Amino acid sequence: MLKMAVSGASGRMGSRIITLSREIGNFKLVGALERKEHDNVGDDIGDIIGIGSAGVGITHDVTDIKEEIDVLVDFSSPSATIQCLQALSSRPVPVVIGTTGFTKEEADYIKLYSQNTPCVFAPNMSVGVNLLLKVLDDIARVTGDDYDVEIVEAHHRLKKDAPSGTAMKMAQVLASALDRDLEDTAVYARHGLIGERSKKEIGIQTVRAGDIVGEHTVLFGGLGERIEITHKASSRDTFARGALKAAQWVYKQTPGLYDMQDVLGLK
Repeated sequence: MLKMAVSGASGRMGSRIITLSREIGNFKLVGALERKEHDNVGDDIGDIIGIGSAGVGITHDVTDIKEEIDVLVDFSSPSATIQCLQALSSRPVPVVIGTTGFTKEEADYIKLYSQNTPCVFAPNMSVGVNLLLKVLDDIARVTGDDYDVEIVEAHHRLKKDAPSGTAMKMAQVLASALDRDLEDTAVYARHGLIGERSKKEIGIQTVRAGDIVGEHTVLFGGLGERIEITHKASSRDTFARGALKAAQWVYKQTPGLYDMQDVLGLK
């Protein structure tokens, strides 16, 4: 049994990870983390997410978890993630991080943490999206500068960061394949008399509406044709199952920073 703690346990992703871990088996939930001011701190996580008593109370401090943790799965917020890793620095445990919206300094701290323990850090845990990332690299290398590249992503109205971590990962893959500096070529919005589109632009556009789970489209626009590749998630379970797959995988690895391409054997 893999002893797992979940940070962001009562959130949209955390609750599905805990629920599905029961169905999959081979997991024992030993910790449920939420921010200090969360209304349900102290309550049983199972009662809160509707699966019946789990015998695990929600805490804001990872050091309160009495049982040894084999793996931490984190879908919380950037500040909560870093606080948790800092608290674990004296006894680091393998971690799967699906939280997005980190600053460069926060991402650098995750890299530092991974020097002492294995860490899967990925903005999207679905098999489909990670297959798409591999395909995008191949297409971009063939189409090159002859095709304009645009990314359009759509998520639910409650999502706090924009563009999505997945869209930014796609942009990074494309920029690398096209030998471009994303800092110089990314265009996040267009308005007014902006002039002609430059050949090197990588457009990244954001939609926030309703309860959209997650949609990403990459458009390669050439003269006389265009290629569009779209991934649509209809349920968060695809991400939750990927996170659990990553948790089973990372526990067996040597210290280092990994992503879902490593987990799925796509590298």
